[in-house]
Amino acid sequence: TLVTLFIFMTKISWTHPLDLHEIRSRIASSLGLKDLASCARVSQDWNDSFTPPLYNSVVLSKHGPSMESLERNKHLIHHLKIESSAYGKLSWTSARVKIISSIMANSTLTTLHLGENSIDDNGAQALSEALTTNLTLTTLELWGNSIGPNGAQALSEALKTNSTLTTLDLQCNSIGSNGAQAL
Repeated sequence: TLVTLFIFMTKISWTHPLDLHEIRSRIASSLGLKDLASCARVSQDWNDSFTPPLYNSVVLSKHGPSMESLERNKHLIHHLKIESSAYGKLSWTSARVKIISSIMANSTLTTLHLGENSIDDNGAQALSEALTTNLTLTTLELWGNSIGPNGAQALSEALKTNSTLTTLDLQCNSIGSNGAQAL
């Protein structure tokens, strides 16, 4: 009867398609950054679906995500490009070293672009220290910096223990023949 059908229908739980994580993940794969950010703010469930693709590939620049946001979501970052404008005039002996070390401790990061960031031998030394413990980074782009032979030597020492890095781009640096030989 109609009453039995009504009782049966009320016992069936109906789930809205947007309540399914799989559906939201599919939608997320076709959205731009602004839309992903908007969707991530809808609810905690939506945040769980839309935040990971938002941080999969990050460009850190003057107008990019905040350092707090980056630190909070670093476990989601696979590809990171840090533009020189992201830090202003910080030296490689101050906050930059701490930030880079923290990012390199990320267990999901596979690609790090640090081209044209004024990285000198001190910065290369800091990166080499982080490389000794990083087990996921496969690509490190350091082109267009100020790395000299001492920085190349430091990086070569890190490469003795790091077996995951497969691409190291040092073009347009000043590593010289001694630095090249060390590598």
